Amino acid sequence: MKKRALVSVSDKQGIIEFVSGLIKQDFEVISTGGTYQLLKEAGLDVIGISEVTNFPEIMDGRVKTLHPSIHGGLLGVRSNEEHMRQMNELGIQPIDLVCVNLYPFKETIMKPDVTFEDAIENIDIGGPTMLRSAAKNHEFVSVVVDPTDYDVILTELANQSVVSLETNRRLAAKVFRHTAAYDSLISNYLTEQVGEENPESYTVTYELKQSLRYGENPHQNATFYRAPMPTTSSIAYATQLHGKELSYNNINDANEALNIVREFSNPAVVAVKHMNPCGVGEGTTIEEAYDRAYAADPVSIFGGIIAANHEIDGATAKKLHELFLEIIIAPSFSEEALEILTSKKNLRLLTVDFETKPTFAPKLTTVHGGLLRQDMDTFGFEDATITVPTKRQPTDEEWENLKLGWKVVKHVKSNAIVLAKDHMTIGVGAGQMNRVGAANIAIEQAGENAKGSALASDAFFPMSDTVEAAAKAGITAIIQPGGSIRDEDSIKKADEYGITMVFTGVRHFKH
Repeated sequence: MKKRALVSVSDKQGIIEFVSGLIKQDFEVISTGGTYQLLKEAGLDVIGISEVTNFPEIMDGRVKTLHPSIHGGLLGVRSNEEHMRQMNELGIQPIDLVCVNLYPFKETIMKPDVTFEDAIENIDIGGPTMLRSAAKNHEFVSVVVDPTDYDVILTELANQSVVSLETNRRLAAKVFRHTAAYDSLISNYLTEQVGEENPESYTVTYELKQSLRYGENPHQNATFYRAPMPTTSSIAYATQLHGKELSYNNINDANEALNIVREFSNPAVVAVKHMNPCGVGEGTTIEEAYDRAYAADPVSIFGGIIAANHEIDGATAKKLHELFLEIIIAPSFSEEALEILTSKKNLRLLTVDFETKPTFAPKLTTVHGGLLRQDMDTFGFEDATITVPTKRQPTDEEWENLKLGWKVVKHVKSNAIVLAKDHMTIGVGAGQMNRVGAANIAIEQAGENAKGSALASDAFFPMSDTVEAAAKAGITAIIQPGGSIRDEDSIKKADEYGITMVFTGVRHFKH
């Protein structure tokens, strides 16, 4: 008796060549719908599914493979005498190989004008069922879902007449990963459609982008996965124009730099080091913005990540070329800039889509034995309810400094303090165990330039000591959430020194 293969694919890539190879290996091939038509038109001898089931495809093809003649042929255990007796008695012929890929659900929901009905119609039922049946019975059935595995199957059949158990097991695992990812997309789509915020189970899927040389440290393995729905505004979907492969730490830092620079609409440049901004500058041109970001901390920028929200031009590129940098991210690079910067062999140049407004998936953090999920912190200055509890109101210049500091401080590790002045950061205090400690670090970095600057805090002041430190440094304006039971102490201290203080009502902890 000839071996049998069942072939039904949405992705027709390489399928004619694959089926031709199977026929050469003395398989008879069963097929369905569009795949059957394609193979017949290619002159291949294939059997229609209805010839096996003795039942027509019905309901616009919704029901065609869900039949005992198919699933009995897939699930029958060849070493089980009772299974084989029943198959012989019922005239069910074993199926030895299944090649199936699924309705394009992801591609369907990616369409901007997709309707709910279209999405539902592209949920595959028969395909996953056949795949799962074959994968469960992989000791006897080869199952292939990925066109890149066609050659593996044909090579083993040509060399040894059978597909090895090791390969069958590997392909079966791939099938279950594939169907799990497929179901995850469907479940998440439907969950969003009904507005369920906290489902009883939470399943996500990501697709392999690249294996990394190592993780945070050389002794840690690491891999980079990206969301299956293309997010062109993200690092995961950035285009690398030049330089060596990204590392684990590069990707984390680049993501932070991109998140920060997106806070600005005017030309802005952000320098990031170890997940914290070390310099942020705004300007009328990207060169001016870069000059300010560099001046903010010319020491820490060495070996850092640069993100710009406007094209890198030749003048800016010449200045960037003078530094050792890991990555430069921008919407685009001029031809002159590319010529200058690509002369550095290892410097990574990335372009990211700044035109598309980013949508942020929930932030996921693993803990031992579990997972934390929260919304991304996208709350901006324009969303805040601003109040000024002090006697003095901010000047126009102070408002500009306050806004810049507020945009940056939410991206700094808590406890966090940022000093801003003249369209740039001048001091950053990050990740301290107490707030006045973070303020002192930022003030020390700013030095004499702290005079006349604005101080931004990611959380309220539990004591007035931070205001005291600010006053001694000559800081004239403070922005913070407020909400402490001791707010009045800080307000009185600010009034005592003539400091204007702004409350936003929103905390920006970042642990």
